[in-house]
Amino acid sequence: MINDSELRARYNDNSRGVYFIGTTPPKSDTPPELVDAIAEKLLQRVSDIDFDGLIVYDIQDENSRTKKPRPFPFKSTHDPRHYAALLNKKSERPVITYKSVIQSSAETFNHWADEAWHKYGVRDIVLVGSPSKNNNVKLPLADAYKSLVSNNNDFFIGGVTIAERHSSKGNEHQRLIEKHLQGCKFFISQAIYDPQATIDLLTRYAIECKKQGLKPQRIILTFSPCGSDKTLAFIEWLGVNVPEATTLRILNADKPLLESIRICHNSLHQILDAVLPYNLPLGLNIESLTNRKEEIDGSILLYKLLRSTMDNYLAKFELNNLLK
Repeated sequence: MINDSELRARYNDNSRGVYFIGTTPPKSDTPPELVDAIAEKLLQRVSDIDFDGLIVYDIQDENSRTKKPRPFPFKSTHDPRHYAALLNKKSERPVITYKSVIQSSAETFNHWADEAWHKYGVRDIVLVGSPSKNNNVKLPLADAYKSLVSNNNDFFIGGVTIAERHSSKGNEHQRLIEKHLQGCKFFISQAIYDPQATIDLLTRYAIECKKQGLKPQRIILTFSPCGSDKTLAFIEWLGVNVPEATTLRILNADKPLLESIRICHNSLHQILDAVLPYNLPLGLNIESLTNRKEEIDGSILLYKLLRSTMDNYLAKFELNNLLK
């Protein structure tokens, strides 16, 4: 088993990947005993794979981000800290906990952080800001980072990176550097269905870090399988860019889920081919965006496929460096 301190050390080793399973807390109307059973079932499903830790998301409505209707109705969930603590205890692996700060005041956020550490044993946190400029933000993301860095507890702090934002604004690499200077030690991407956007972002980030004499921080690439038109609509609603040809490939395939897995696998190949020469520390996060058994099983298959792919690429890259 890998513990939290070992995971932090691994973040600094560019020759190794870090590998996560992403999940969401059960809905808030789920009885406590069923929450425990759901955690057990998840861990049983992944019991035959080797993963470094889990990621628990903080689900928000996000209806201000787009005018399109939400494909799946929003339902609040149990406290991500509680579910993270449960998974950490049962799996004996580190758990990264997301925290959306859009509705927090400085006081409530500080209380949340202290309680996260002392009551729930949360050590690794990814902060998420507002999905829209139209929201009334009480606590800017930069202030939340500052508050967490100055907290008496030694949180390992991460941030979110969105390649689509780089495609539209061209400055996501600068945002990564700014967030690192604010305290971020790693980043987790949004789900990837447009590999070129991710390649552009990572390449620009690597070059800018070298230019400024900065050590690039670990970037964990997220992939999500898709087995239906409704899941695909939800992926796009979340802001993920899915090229038209990719949409048509999935929806017209005899087995859409397997086609999406092939696409994700090919996307990772493209990304690794393009960015490994820059010696960026990378990782993987595989998630299922629905609770459909087919897509959950597909995410486990995808994890096995992508982990072996990244491990092979990293081993070959290290070997080539040794032979130089």
